[in-house]
Amino acid sequence: MASLQLSGPGITAAKRCLPHFDGFRLSSSTFRLSSSVGACAVAVDRRCFRGLVVKASAVVAPKYTSIKPLGDRVLIKINTSEEVTVGGILLPSTAQSKPQAGEVVALGEGKTIGNSKVQVSIQTGSQVVYTKYAGTELEFNGSNHIILKEDDIVGILEADDVKDLKPLNDRVLIKVAEAEEKTAGGLLLTEASKEKPSIGTVIAVGPGLLDGEGNRKPLTVSPGSTVLYSKYAGNEFKSADGALYVVLRASDVMAVLS
Repeated sequence: MASLQLSGPGITAAKRCLPHFDGFRLSSSTFRLSSSVGACAVAVDRRCFRGLVVKASAVVAPKYTSIKPLGDRVLIKINTSEEVTVGGILLPSTAQSKPQAGEVVALGEGKTIGNSKVQVSIQTGSQVVYTKYAGTELEFNGSNHIILKEDDIVGILEADDVKDLKPLNDRVLIKVAEAEEKTAGGLLLTEASKEKPSIGTVIAVGPGLLDGEGNRKPLTVSPGSTVLYSKYAGNEFKSADGALYVVLRASDVMAVLS
């Protein structure tokens, strides 16, 4: 990119090449400048050259060939958003839901807990689901990526459906109970007035958090249990069959129902 700042009388330029110089008059005694703008050269009066200032600048974008996460951070290539709804309606970019899944492409070296060095438990190439507002997004090699901590990854997708999600750390996968369609008095409830349920069945649990010595501490909830959990906790997902699932931390489970 080049820029010219011209001052002083006697500046001349070819009008047909530089239409934005229409306010200047052409003069007869000129000398040729070594730089050119576009396909034409700028000519100025040699006798009035004292006031001429030429500035040139270039912006060179750095080309990075790799990104190496540090510590327990993970680099994920974000899966593209669905551009068409199930009914075939094309969605504008503003209406596309933000994707929360992607492929692990690079790992950090892990973290130190006490005297133990704990490596990242995920492998490159894994399809994972992460929390909605975690990490930092960046564009790399023409694709959208996100770099975040391992703890921000809620689980590994071993199949195409979220009901087969393998939770990580202290996360719990729960199938949400269906909302009641009638009140206790028998009134039919509309979708907007249905109370969001906070009861569900535990489908899968993570291996637990690491203790001070780097060992996993198993969770107290187990698959098959019916539990009561915090109303607005975790991340919700809908499976292929339309069922609603939520992935949350074990600490957000308040009670086991029997």
